Amino acid sequence: MKTLKVNFTIPEDIVQALNSRVERRRRSAFVTMAVRDKLRQVEQEELVNRLVEGYRVLAEEDAAEEHEWETASLEGWPE
Repeated sequence: MKTLKVNFTIPEDIVQALNSRVERRRRSAFVTMAVRDKLRQVEQEELVNRLVEGYRVLAEEDAAEEHEWETASLEGWPE
């Protein structure tokens, strides 16, 4: 896999916590894993939001259709 060197600005307390908990040679892998995990979380949240919106639209359509059926007249239909 191709890798790129990138620069980020990170709050000092985060850098200090990272440095104190992760050995120097493992920091890039640690940050990569953390970003990958967060991206998966964001993707899941986006999927949930799209599903919720889709269900909301379907519920509105169902309610409108139900209203049409409720107001339908049986007048003129044989008994």
